[in-house]
Amino acid sequence: MQTSSDRHEYPAHWEADVVLRDGGTARIRPITVDDAERLVSFYEQVSDESKYYRFFAPYPRLSAKDVHRFTHHDFVDRVGLAATVGGEFIATVRYDRIGADGMPASAPADEAEVAFLVQDAHQGRGVASALLEHIAAVARERGIRRFAAEVLPANTKMIKVFTDAGYTQKRSFEDGVVRLEFDLEPTDRSLAVQYAREQRAEARSVQRLLVPGSVAVIGTGRSPGGVGRGVLGNIRDAGFTGRLYAVNRAFPDDLKELDGVPAHRSVRDIDGPVDLAVVAVPAAYVPEVVAECGEHGVQGLVVLSAGYAESGPDGRERQRALVRQARAYGMRIIGPNAFGIINTSASVRLNASLAPEMPRPGRIGLFAQSGAIGIALLSRLHRRGGGVTGVTGVSTFVSSGNRADVSGNDVLQYWYDDPDTDVVLMYLESIGNPRKFTRLARRTAAAKPLVVVQGARHGGAAPQGHAVRATRLPHATVSALLRQAGVIRVDTITELVDAGLLLARQPLPAGPRVAILGNSESLGLLTYDACLSEGLRPLPPLDLTTGASAADFHAALSRALADETCDAVVVTAIPAIGDASTGDAELAQALRSAAERVPGKPVLVVHVELGGLAEALSAAASTAPQAVTTAPGLASRAHPFRPLDFPADPQPGQPDPAEDAPRLIPAYPAAERAVRALAEAVNYSQWRREAADPGKVPEYEDIDERGAARLIDGLLARGQGLTLGTDETCDLLGKYGIQVHRALHAPTPDAAADAARALGYPVALKATAPHLRHRADLGGVRLDLADEEQLRRAYAELTDLFGKPEELRPVVQGMAPRGVDTVVRAVIDPAAGAVLSFGLAGAASQLLGDMAHRLIPVTDREATSIVRSIRTAPLLFGWRGSAPVDTPALEELLLRMSRLVDDHPEVVAVTLEPVVVATHGLSVLGASVRLAPPPARDDLGPRTLPTY
Repeated sequence: MQTSSDRHEYPAHWEADVVLRDGGTARIRPITVDDAERLVSFYEQVSDESKYYRFFAPYPRLSAKDVHRFTHHDFVDRVGLAATVGGEFIATVRYDRIGADGMPASAPADEAEVAFLVQDAHQGRGVASALLEHIAAVARERGIRRFAAEVLPANTKMIKVFTDAGYTQKRSFEDGVVRLEFDLEPTDRSLAVQYAREQRAEARSVQRLLVPGSVAVIGTGRSPGGVGRGVLGNIRDAGFTGRLYAVNRAFPDDLKELDGVPAHRSVRDIDGPVDLAVVAVPAAYVPEVVAECGEHGVQGLVVLSAGYAESGPDGRERQRALVRQARAYGMRIIGPNAFGIINTSASVRLNASLAPEMPRPGRIGLFAQSGAIGIALLSRLHRRGGGVTGVTGVSTFVSSGNRADVSGNDVLQYWYDDPDTDVVLMYLESIGNPRKFTRLARRTAAAKPLVVVQGARHGGAAPQGHAVRATRLPHATVSALLRQAGVIRVDTITELVDAGLLLARQPLPAGPRVAILGNSESLGLLTYDACLSEGLRPLPPLDLTTGASAADFHAALSRALADETCDAVVVTAIPAIGDASTGDAELAQALRSAAERVPGKPVLVVHVELGGLAEALSAAASTAPQAVTTAPGLASRAHPFRPLDFPADPQPGQPDPAEDAPRLIPAYPAAERAVRALAEAVNYSQWRREAADPGKVPEYEDIDERGAARLIDGLLARGQGLTLGTDETCDLLGKYGIQVHRALHAPTPDAAADAARALGYPVALKATAPHLRHRADLGGVRLDLADEEQLRRAYAELTDLFGKPEELRPVVQGMAPRGVDTVVRAVIDPAAGAVLSFGLAGAASQLLGDMAHRLIPVTDREATSIVRSIRTAPLLFGWRGSAPVDTPALEELLLRMSRLVDDHPEVVAVTLEPVVVATHGLSVLGASVRLAPPPARDDLGPRTLPTY
């Protein structure tokens, strides 16, 4: 609780859980008057050297005056934050605004001095870097724009914290002290540093779960059966390479082993560290288990227990308490209500899941929120992969259950830099932080394919166990935004596996040109039609006839792969007459042999399920030499968007583990499935090429960002949210170079005539009532009124048809050059973030939904693509002999709109309608803007773990 002299109430929104460099967690929160004892205890555990570095003098203990000063803050000019583990301080940071409470006022009031103190046992974990991000965000919120810090030259660790942060700074040396000054405005460099640290920390936290040196299964029953006993057997039977323990408080004192595994009544009784605990006890006993694990130093939990958020409001509160308790001890959780985790690496061999069999090792990372779907995916990959190891098997598998803590975002961070994973498959029923997911997906997809199927996408609600932000965007829009981020979006788990099989061990196609050959004319024609339906460019099918031999297939495939007009080949095959097994084996070997001679093009097979060609292709791959080179761009470790300070890519001549596995030719039982998977690979390949040069967000010298900020602050001072009036809208948009065509109110015929004389004829008369706005088809608009007589007649017609002027809200506007009517919108969606949308005005967008969408900020390349991606785009480029319109002007308008929303998160919605794009230039004839206070935190803020 705060004293009456404090200027602000306790800022609860500054509290946050963070992942540290070593993968453990800590809680960051404001320091209060109740923390006096914690502060003293913390200070006693800090070494004399660290105290000297902090205070520049021997300072063995804190005085009562010091304790009062360091625990009493007004949360404006004086702020202190602490990082805690187990409720105890491990580090503190404080700023004092210069000029406040006797601080020297030689600098502007927007500058503050900042200082850290980190307990020696926790130095090197990245605590200071995390605290700096959070104290900087707090300072910006309180109007501070610059930090100053004085550091002794010998305190190299703290100097490195400041200099590595990426902020614009300057350094000076005076009186034996290094003085650092740096702006707090985020820069590209500071954001890159922040994201790189976030990736390393979150990847490390997942690695601690997936690569444990020791595992305890808590809740192992003495009798066969039950979840705990089953998981214990699964871990043991998989050949787990670490230490395994069975734990149950009901074990008798004399029980030392269970199924050959050391048995204990409590984790506390285990002699040695426990890295991972698998919890399979009733929910009522979980808090006691978590406390024991935390006190023993367990690093992470897989909670299989049910009875949490999926069971209702009481369960949801139990789930929140579980997360709070585990994070207080620095642990992360998979679950609750989880199916478990798997790591097939030969150095780990962990099957801490309910899957009775260890999946085949391979290079596919698999994430499923649903245990049932996880089982189905593992089964399908096993069945479709045949007997091939290292091709279509799994590297790691995570089933997150209610994903109360560890989510798909965390696992993406791990897979991004995991050398054992080439392809990522995800089944998602909800996305807890869509903005972050989109950012991580874009980076991951630039390095390796990411295929996603989303369940519960049409029901409007996530599963009960999942807390998510509601989106106002249609599912089609969300899908388009995910595809923009490089995600391969599919609709079913069948398509998920189909795409995964192709991408796991086939090169990416260079383009959409597809050769089709085989011994079935009908299958060839079906494949040809499917290619056209998916937007591919098929060559005429080559029919080898039903009498074709394996040698004929080999020759035809070799010719097709050597053809420079072909980017991929689909082989159609029906069983050979005679000994089918021999024929299938020969054909499989022939196809594999031909494909490996030209490794840069993908090959797919469409077969009928009467024979065993799919199994023969798997067998052929399993007997292939283990030195096949895959195509550049898929299995290589090149990371175009790799954050700062990541390990370097393999150097020329060094082996790439992805190149050691055989090339499997995927087989599909239907032409449509094969072609759909190929089309996804083609689209993804094109995205990869475009992602290498995403364009830039242009600068415009006439943008008045500061003026817009002052205007927005003044308008928001009136209330929490508001829709701007016409003059305010024009003023705000004008500061970003967006000029709205002037319109004058006309409450009477005489006022309309005066307005027309002021604007100059010809004019337009428009009814702006909500039910008539932008509805020329209803007759609420009169155009090309050449004189006052026509204007007054049009005014009378409108009032006769639609009612009194006060109901119509008529306006007079000067005529704009004729062109194509378009609409431009921007909205900040609570789930997806800031989105820019574009389409043609009228029925095209309203009835047919022909709108294109891009995430903000939009680059120049994206502005060009959004104009061309709507189905009605030909109307902008001279359809049927009409004059092309000024698309460069339209693209500039889109970029300026993007900048406005990106620069000012208070602008939550903007609509420009209609925007008439003429042969030269454009005219914005209508505009509306809505403002609201910005969120306390967003994805550009300091690193923090979400609380679902």
